[in-house]
Amino acid sequence: YLSKEFSSTSSTTAVGTVTSRVTRNGNAVVEKDLLNHEDLAGDRGMIDDIFDETYREKEGPKPPLRYVWRNIILMSLLHLGAIFALTLIPSAKIQTLAWAVLCFLLSALGITAGSHRLWSHRSYKATLPLRIFLTIANSIAFQNDIYEWVRDHRVHHKFSETDADPHNAMRGFFFSHIGWLLVRKHPDVIEKGQKLDLSDIKADKVVMFQRRYYKPSVVLLCFVLPTVVPWYFWDESIVISFFIPAILRYTIGLNATWLVNSAAHMFGNRPYDQNINPRENPLVSLGALGEGFHNYHHTFPYDYSTSEFGWRFNLTTAFIDLMCLLGLASDRKKVSKEVILARKMRTGDGSHKSG
Repeated sequence: YLSKEFSSTSSTTAVGTVTSRVTRNGNAVVEKDLLNHEDLAGDRGMIDDIFDETYREKEGPKPPLRYVWRNIILMSLLHLGAIFALTLIPSAKIQTLAWAVLCFLLSALGITAGSHRLWSHRSYKATLPLRIFLTIANSIAFQNDIYEWVRDHRVHHKFSETDADPHNAMRGFFFSHIGWLLVRKHPDVIEKGQKLDLSDIKADKVVMFQRRYYKPSVVLLCFVLPTVVPWYFWDESIVISFFIPAILRYTIGLNATWLVNSAAHMFGNRPYDQNINPRENPLVSLGALGEGFHNYHHTFPYDYSTSEFGWRFNLTTAFIDLMCLLGLASDRKKVSKEVILARKMRTGDGSHKSG
């Protein structure tokens, strides 16, 4: 157990060692598994998604909220447009609805398999063609460019549920869901984000190309393409073509991702580590293609599957496995069953015994 914290699914070579450390948080005693960071860094190229136990929130009053009115107005209009789109569904052609679902799945994979599991956590490796595909899919999703998404997500893991967490769930459901995008970031988020090592992301020419041309790529891939295809190929009305495959699909995609930050940090059990806030939430996993196994993911952020259950409620894992079968991906990181069980027994809430 102590010699094999995680390994590649295609290899039995141990690449990390674990030590156990007891830390005190108030009166609670918390036992943590700590990887040998040098081994981990050598294998993944980064360690900035590992929780930093040394961080302490600044004492004194919190900085005042500063609203970003542009975002408030745009998000309000977007959701009003999505509500209007719901009324158009009965009038839409079946091909248009199928196209909207396909656009949703593509955009979701651009986040889950792309900016999250590949670029944020380096949990597997992807060839150039797959990286290009995932970057295109990521622009369809329109959730900030990959570089910015990775920066915010690594800060979220490294300083989870603190002032330095961009969508700190301790500030409530609304804040962690959408509110964090409607106000200025806490100064600690900006400060810690600037100190992250993002050299691996800067070295990826595909990512930096997307960052350079992000705005036109979003206009074309998130809005124009989803609208033009139904209108041109099967004579769907331009109103339905715009509001269902573009606006409604985009809004659902955003909220599916946001539920990982909100609901999956508040509702569910904690079979792996009851000392952290993230939970196991199967409903979120269904909507977010496998990202709702959140207690597991924050316990083992380097696991490519973000779950111990393979393809169960986890379309992203099935996609990555298919890419490996096709030779487009490799070196999937997976935590051993022995380590998972030992961690459940030591720090879990005991819910695995009834599940």
